[in-house]
Amino acid sequence: MNRRTFIRSLAGTSLILPGAISELCAAGDPLAPRAPHFAPRATRVIFLHMSGGVSHVDSFDYKPRLIADHNQPYQVPKKMLQAFAPENRSEVKFYKRPQWEFKQRGQSGLWISGLFPNIGRCADDICLVRSMFSDNADHAAATLGIHTGSVGFTRPSMGSWISYGLGSVNANLPGFVVIAPALPYSGAQLWSSDFLPGSHQGTRVVPGPEPVPNIKRLTEAGVQEMELGLSAAFNRRHLLARDNDAQLAARIRAFETAHGMQAAAPEAFDLTRETDAIHQLYGLARGSTKGFAWQCLIARRLAERGVRFIELIDTGANRNWDSHGNMNEHVALAKNVDQPIAALITDLKQRGMLDDTLVVWATEFGRTPFNTAKNATGREHHAQAFTCWLAGAGVRGGFSYGETDEYGNSIVANPVHVHDLHATILHTLGLDHTRLTYRHSGRDYRLTDVHGNVIHAVLA
Repeated sequence: MNRRTFIRSLAGTSLILPGAISELCAAGDPLAPRAPHFAPRATRVIFLHMSGGVSHVDSFDYKPRLIADHNQPYQVPKKMLQAFAPENRSEVKFYKRPQWEFKQRGQSGLWISGLFPNIGRCADDICLVRSMFSDNADHAAATLGIHTGSVGFTRPSMGSWISYGLGSVNANLPGFVVIAPALPYSGAQLWSSDFLPGSHQGTRVVPGPEPVPNIKRLTEAGVQEMELGLSAAFNRRHLLARDNDAQLAARIRAFETAHGMQAAAPEAFDLTRETDAIHQLYGLARGSTKGFAWQCLIARRLAERGVRFIELIDTGANRNWDSHGNMNEHVALAKNVDQPIAALITDLKQRGMLDDTLVVWATEFGRTPFNTAKNATGREHHAQAFTCWLAGAGVRGGFSYGETDEYGNSIVANPVHVHDLHATILHTLGLDHTRLTYRHSGRDYRLTDVHGNVIHAVLA
């Protein structure tokens, strides 16, 4: 038998057809859909990460007293001084008023500033969590914390935990996609699967003319099917000889997903069939692949096609919301995301998808209500209190949970740690955060470590 006849004979069997390895490992397919622990409110999550630390007192946490006491001195607790450079750690600082006017928005009357006028129009759909706090005021550590639950050690990201817990409903697209124009703080660790099987790692998409590189076929379809088929046959034999090793099966399954993406991904990222009205809603020019508008519209399309966890990162480590010197830097950043985020909520709602899609808006920490000098133009890091918000999937719209003091310095009611936020996100997906575990190095790990409480009050 010559080489050509051998390949054709293999192509005629089920051994090397795409999906053969999945059929072999059907019971242990790492990406097969799994039942949740209980009836879910959400089937998918869209996680919007504003990198750099959005000022809560300039956006979603209205403090009239801060306006009234502008430039008044404040004796800063030593813990808060850690966010300042060593030469600026004098204990006396000065309050700084918000630079944008707050108004009550929607029928609910949520106070939201003019920094986010379009999101303000969606006030009745969102739930503000104004009592968030983190364990660290460093960008890299806090960003790691909001994604993995750990500020000091590498751990699997939230998206990887969700993929591990629920699997994927579309074999031709990744279950976890991250759209990031630039590397954020802590880099690719934010979508890493770490000690979870590698198939649960997030797939990064970079906005541009080729968002998923190397996705086009390099050979004719028939030839590629035979090539992949032969490879699958050898993979099958290799896997059987190693007692169906789970890590090996995960790696093979990931290659299968990559093959399926050749057909599914170009269609998912093709916006030519979206109407002019949809482009206008998002504020996206036809043919453009730039800005957060493109990311938000693609997120809706991926959600429609069964992607379980979609994260949008608006900026990278070199350009972000870290406005130490001038709070006016928030203006351009807010303009980039405000209309697209509001459009995403509106679009999901009018398609009936907001009912089972959880939208999470988050940042790694807030910014100080005070600064070193009177009339300071910027703000420093503030991990003791900040704001995130949720929408969709049975979340109480037009509702505010938690409270900071009259200046926004510290939490005075219903504190919410990052672990609590993670526990709540998992809960909406029908996952008990105490039962979603993975044994590694002799210990059962989970996203919330040994902490976390579901915030039932934010759920309708």
